Amino acid sequence: MKKYSKAIAISFAFIMLSAILYTIHFYIFRDSHHIFIYLLGDVAFLPIEVLLVSLIFSKIIDDRDKQEKLKKINMLLGVFFSESGVELMKLFAQNDKNLNQFQDALLIKLNWTSKDYKNSIKIIKDFDFHLEFDGTSLVLLEEFLSSKRNNLLMFFDNPTLIEHETFTDLILALSHVEQELSNRKDLKRLTTRDQEHVVIDIERVYKLLFLEWLQYMNHLRKAYPFLYSFSVRTNPFDPNADVEIQ
Repeated sequence: MKKYSKAIAISFAFIMLSAILYTIHFYIFRDSHHIFIYLLGDVAFLPIEVLLVSLIFSKIIDDRDKQEKLKKINMLLGVFFSESGVELMKLFAQNDKNLNQFQDALLIKLNWTSKDYKNSIKIIKDFDFHLEFDGTSLVLLEEFLSSKRNNLLMFFDNPTLIEHETFTDLILALSHVEQELSNRKDLKRLTTRDQEHVVIDIERVYKLLFLEWLQYMNHLRKAYPFLYSFSVRTNPFDPNADVEIQ
């Protein structure tokens, strides 16, 4: 009750102010009929005012909040891909002998539209990935993920992450792979069955990485053309990509 006392006091003050103003109006003009006509009209319009505030204005505020949250989420994505994501995709792709079968979906161009991204995302979703990691490659991946462990943990401390389910899934899957690899005694001497288990976990991250990257690139295209231009010119999957503008 105590936390509402301030709101109750303010409400009472406004009601008293309204009563005082109506009283002053009556003593000046001596026309109670006029006062009650406008008072009833104001009360009658009150439900419409509530409707306007609750449905229209609140939606405008909610949309603005969503845009702010989306902006923060994409800032997190930018940090993730610049610090870890792009390098991870390149590391995974080096162990993917089927890369040429879907590489066209990753050859992003400056003139791509939302439709192009939608098509690429569908291709990646439908593709059945099969990576071939040997012991040496697993060691390199484990070393890379261990060096980025603190960065990954940082994302879990950010409440904004909860608003982006696909990014949450990616970070959880990536953390799981890091735990799987770091808890093996010797990654170069895994049994065939154990190695297959680890690779399945890696393939899950591989697909999630591509999907998140494509969505992030589409966001850059619409919101930050200068960042988009740089990302396209440094696309790790485009053999003709050149950071220098010709």
